[in-house]
Amino acid sequence: MRRRRAGIASVLLIAAVTAGCGGGAAVSDLGVVVKGAKGATVPVELHSGQRFSLAVPDSRSAGDSWSLEALPDAAVASFISKEARREDSQSVTYFVFNAKRPGATTIRLYDCWRCGGATTPPTEESRLRSGEAIFDLTVSPR
Repeated sequence: MRRRRAGIASVLLIAAVTAGCGGGAAVSDLGVVVKGAKGATVPVELHSGQRFSLAVPDSRSAGDSWSLEALPDAAVASFISKEARREDSQSVTYFVFNAKRPGATTIRLYDCWRCGGATTPPTEESRLRSGEAIFDLTVSPR
């Protein structure tokens, strides 16, 4: 009986320790990071098979709420996840993708400022402070 309790205790300890692993972001490899900003259009040139992240500054306390407007051309790039991280006292949101086949597509990220759960700005100030970060992606063969 004592041996069985020790075995159960060991299993519970291992479960507790491993449950804390990976408690941060879902994706550990952001790949090539491309920085963008509201009101900017950024060219992005990659090769097939490369992982990449589109990064935008994100201040949730000020009202920022970034989203992917539409999925890019699935033949050119596939969306993996949205990751929020804190870097050098600034919050950054990363939209992580894989470059797939050669081609071009435009990826639009939208910051709906102080929209709450809405997808359109509820006030004139919100409309004026909301905006897009645009990334023109070109994928070439390896």
